[in-house]
Amino acid sequence: MPPIDALTFDLDDTLWDNRPVMEHAEHGHYRWLDEALAAWHGAQAASLGRYAERFPLSAYQTRRQQLAERVPLRRGDFTWIREHALRELLEEYGLPRSAAAMWAAAGLAQFLDLRHRLTPYPEVAALLEALGGRYRLGAITNGNVDVTRLPIAAHFRVTIAAGEMLAPKPDARPFLAALARLGSRPSRALHVGDSWREDVLPAQRLGMRVAWIDARNEGATSLPPGVHRLRHVSELPDLLAGLD
Repeated sequence: MPPIDALTFDLDDTLWDNRPVMEHAEHGHYRWLDEALAAWHGAQAASLGRYAERFPLSAYQTRRQQLAERVPLRRGDFTWIREHALRELLEEYGLPRSAAAMWAAAGLAQFLDLRHRLTPYPEVAALLEALGGRYRLGAITNGNVDVTRLPIAAHFRVTIAAGEMLAPKPDARPFLAALARLGSRPSRALHVGDSWREDVLPAQRLGMRVAWIDARNEGATSLPPGVHRLRHVSELPDLLAGLD
C-alpha cells in the first residue's frame, strides 16, 4: 500500500461523546420554544393552550421521521427536517404560516446554539495539531455540526456536511468529495469513524484504510483487510506509526 497522506474524520461519537450533547439540545430548545410561545401569546395563550402540551417532544420526533419518509431525498439533511417538521406542527397549533416559519427558524437557531455547546475529548486538539503537521485533514459528517463554530476547525482543510449535500454516508460521494478537495486518493487515505455502516463499510469499499472506533468492543473478532479497530481516537497515532 502507498503511504498515507490524508486523514478524514467522522465527528459525532468519534471526536466527542454526542449523546449528552443531543439530549441537552433536544430537550433544551423545545422547552425554550414552549416558554417563548407562551410569553409571546400573552392573553391568547389561554385559547391556544401550551404548545408543548398539545405537541410534546415525542410528537415532534415522530413528525421528523414521517417527513423523512415523505421526502426521502432530504432524509439526511437533519437541519432541513427539523425546521420543516417544526413549521408543520406550529401551523397545526394555530399559528399563521408566516408566524410558524418565524418561530420554527427561532427554535432551530436555539437548537443549533445548544448543539454546538460540546467539548471534544481532552486529547483531540493536540492530536489534530500533531497530525495536521504530517497529513492533510478533512471532516465528513452526517450531523448538523458546523465545524467553523468549533475551535478545532483550524485543523481541517476540508469539511463535508454529507446530509446537506443530499448524500449522507454510507453514500460514497462525501468521501470522494473530501479526497478530491484534499488532493488525495482512496489508496493514500485513512478514514476514522465510529459507525460500521456509515464509516467503515463505505470507506473500505472505496479502497481507503479505516480506523474503526469500536468504543464498546461490539464488533466481530476478525476484520476485513485495511480495517483497524481502536477503542478511542487517542490510539490513532500508534496505528499510523505502525502503518507508516
